[in-house]
Amino acid sequence: MGAAGSKLEKALGDHFPEGERYFGLENFGNTCYCNSVLQALYFCVPFRDKLLEYYEKNKNPADPEENLLTCLADLFTQISSQKKKTGVIAPKRFVQRVRKENELFRGYMHQDAHEFLNFLLNELVDILEKESSAAKDSSENSSSDKIANGPRNGLANGVQKEPLVTWVHKNFQGILTNETKCLRCETVTARDETFFDLSLDIEQNSSITSCLKNFSSTETLNAEDKFFCDKCCSLQEAQKRMKIKKPPHILVIHLKRFKYIENLGRYKKLSYRVVFPLELKLTNTMEDADSEYSLFAVVVHVGTGPNHGHYVSLVKSHNHWLFFDDENVDIIDESAVQTFFGSAQEYSSNSEHGYILFYERLTSVTS
Repeated sequence: MGAAGSKLEKALGDHFPEGERYFGLENFGNTCYCNSVLQALYFCVPFRDKLLEYYEKNKNPADPEENLLTCLADLFTQISSQKKKTGVIAPKRFVQRVRKENELFRGYMHQDAHEFLNFLLNELVDILEKESSAAKDSSENSSSDKIANGPRNGLANGVQKEPLVTWVHKNFQGILTNETKCLRCETVTARDETFFDLSLDIEQNSSITSCLKNFSSTETLNAEDKFFCDKCCSLQEAQKRMKIKKPPHILVIHLKRFKYIENLGRYKKLSYRVVFPLELKLTNTMEDADSEYSLFAVVVHVGTGPNHGHYVSLVKSHNHWLFFDDENVDIIDESAVQTFFGSAQEYSSNSEHGYILFYERLTSVTS
């Protein structure tokens, strides 16, 4: 990227952000699904800061065990500590680790960027939880050693210990409430569930706002879909809806662009035009105040079908929009973002469509 890198530096000139690094990532045979997600996560600054902090705390080689978290922290540190402002880095150790951990990503087939993002975030949570649990056990062991035959700090029978909230949760986790209202006795049953991203069904010529409205719309359960009401002790007609109870700090929206078509017996890519705004307001949440978000990254799927194609990412950094395509990094105009909304006509030469959107919350509510 020598020439491209200097072109980017020239384009930014005096506006090149202090201390920032813009590096392309080498492709190791269809690893664009991984590269595009990594760029989006690298420019998710609160997440990046936590990873760099993790690397600083754990860089001593006392514990040589390598895992996905140490490889990712190492890669982000490698990028952020480069002397040059632009260039290309080979995320080889990280990709090898991904392939070792999950056979799904072992081959050289086209992979799904959303599946990869899900796998990565869940894997990081698992590692952080195991580390926290091991640290707690060793501190409990050392304190109980001091009191000969002393009582262990165990939990009372049947008491559930609080789930650990890691920094991955603090950045990405939101809470949904699934409400079901029995239409006979009007009792409302609510069940909470956590999410790292929202997967939205899409329609032609729609917007993220309308997709979110559909996601939270009321559905009637009747005929074969009746709901078993505990109060009535029988199957009853009911109304069901999903609401966002607690919006996350980083809102990740996955557009369901790949749909299984029954009569074709395969998945088809929906190239629908779905407008995603640079500023998004979440109004239908259970918190009183609206939550305002700003778009900072888009993972784009390029291609006409689910089993082939390419991934690139658009990233907003210090008020500039950048286009990352594996090794190549270019500056783009903010107005270019709308060229990735999708196609208004079913048959169009445009095959570059927004697939995963990353929004950061502006009005952070302290919990």
